[in-house]
Amino acid sequence: MLLKPGVENLEYPFMFPGIDKVLHLGIFTFLGFSFMAAFPKIKFIYFIQIMLIYGMLTEILQDEMHFGRSLEGLDLVADTIGILIGYFILKKLQRTII
Repeated sequence: MLLKPGVENLEYPFMFPGIDKVLHLGIFTFLGFSFMAAFPKIKFIYFIQIMLIYGMLTEILQDEMHFGRSLEGLDLVADTIGILIGYFILKKLQRTII
């Protein structure tokens, strides 16, 4: 999904300028949540480093593959916010369940 060619087609009612930022946020929220669920004992510093490196690599690959996607700083911001949201959702669920 992150490396697919990007076309923002605004003829659909759910499409709007900047929807890619919302998609980045959602994808990285899910990734952050899933990563922490799979590796619950990992330290936060390692978790955030791994996830941010993954986000940076996907942005670099988007730019280098020349499929109509480019490296954008705001995508990295959305990725980072998504990672943190996923982390805190899992931590909140773990506290309420346990």
